Amino acid sequence: MRTRRARITPEQAGLAPHPGVRRVPGLRREEVAQLAGVSVDYSIRLERGRSTSVSASVLDAVACALQLNETERNQLFALAKPAAQRPHTRAAQRARPGLLQALENIADVPALLLGHHLDVLATNHLARAFYLDFDGLPAGERDMARYIFLHDAARDLYVDWPETARENVGMLHLYASHHPHDPRPAQLAGELSVSDRDLRRWWAGHDVYQPQHGSKRYHHPLVGDLTLGFEAFTPAGDPDQTLGLYTVEPGSPSEHALRMLAGWAADNTHTQREEAAENEH
Repeated sequence: MRTRRARITPEQAGLAPHPGVRRVPGLRREEVAQLAGVSVDYSIRLERGRSTSVSASVLDAVACALQLNETERNQLFALAKPAAQRPHTRAAQRARPGLLQALENIADVPALLLGHHLDVLATNHLARAFYLDFDGLPAGERDMARYIFLHDAARDLYVDWPETARENVGMLHLYASHHPHDPRPAQLAGELSVSDRDLRRWWAGHDVYQPQHGSKRYHHPLVGDLTLGFEAFTPAGDPDQTLGLYTVEPGSPSEHALRMLAGWAADNTHTQREEAAENEH
């Protein structure tokens, strides 16, 4: 609530500006209370996490006052009314066989399956070529957060790297708000923030991000510049997994680049198989 009200001016909220110099950016707590129709004391307790019986109608009013989008609204409800959960060690996620087969059946565009900590659970052959050398990382480091923040290859691959990096921090924040007893997202953010001050700032900003669809620009070391769309899905039965499918405009230079990459991947696979057969003999 504090970070959200800091980004809204009284004018944006439809309030008459107060005379004099404002000591805080954005809205004051009393202005949020006025807009939401609650007492200032209640607004303060809610912002500090001290209200244990907040109603859905009040949360709706606060969400409207803070001009939250749908993802932020869901996060507010998750934080204010967390589901009854007991602290426990989450079992390692696995990609079910059907999803693995579905990924491999997608031949013309990259596709990958992410787990709840942005760990890469599965990829198809074109994704393995697109994220070059990703499979060479140690098994415990094959997640998008580490890849994006720790590896220069990612900064070169994503033309708009800061935007993509912030989105990944937002995905971690979103999961953390819905699973308050899982310490791993905060631990991962803390681990990576040691070497990246931007991540520390973005994590402190409490922005959340739910991937849905869009497009991104890339510069691949083998085939050059591409613009690819993406569509994100939640597999039925696995709500903490995200299936990401890339899309490409038919007949575009990006489609030609993907075909070149697919050809390179096929040749590379064939070479590896020949080398393996020679080693067996």
